[in-house]
Amino acid sequence: MQSIVTDRVVLRNFAEKDAAGLLEYTASPRVNCFLENKLDTEQDALAEVRKRSADDSQIAVALKESDELIGELFMMKEEPDTFSVGWHFNARYEGQGLARESAEALLEHLFAEQGARRVYAYAEDDNFRSQKLCEKLGMRQEGCMKEFVSFTKNEDGTPKYENTLLYALLRKEWEARRG
Repeated sequence: MQSIVTDRVVLRNFAEKDAAGLLEYTASPRVNCFLENKLDTEQDALAEVRKRSADDSQIAVALKESDELIGELFMMKEEPDTFSVGWHFNARYEGQGLARESAEALLEHLFAEQGARRVYAYAEDDNFRSQKLCEKLGMRQEGCMKEFVSFTKNEDGTPKYENTLLYALLRKEWEARRG
């Protein structure tokens, strides 16, 4: 992936130097959808960044000044012109607008350079930060899928199904927001 540079962050491929940063925010996922990505050791994190380094759909987000990993974006293309996007950020950097700055840069890249017609994201109904980010990006809520997916289990061992909100943004809506 070609790096994308904003005022405060750089979007780039993962590198081995990102292992400690990745471990910091994946060792204890705060949102159930990231439980399957939980990492326990620095060796696990190193193996994961090596795997991600060759995958342009997995985007490292680093501070521009220090190149310190603060989170990630991910995207998946659905032919011919739709992209699913998501994000996962280190809690230490919340409230600074860095996730929004990063996600806006990704949307700009997808609409302006990748020919996206539609971009969408999922957010579980208890993931208020992700919902708010979707709204700040101009995405509109299209619906709620009741008991859509299970990432964990209830105390009795049965799957815990979560309601999932769907947010989306069309190219024409993105263009209208840009003026």
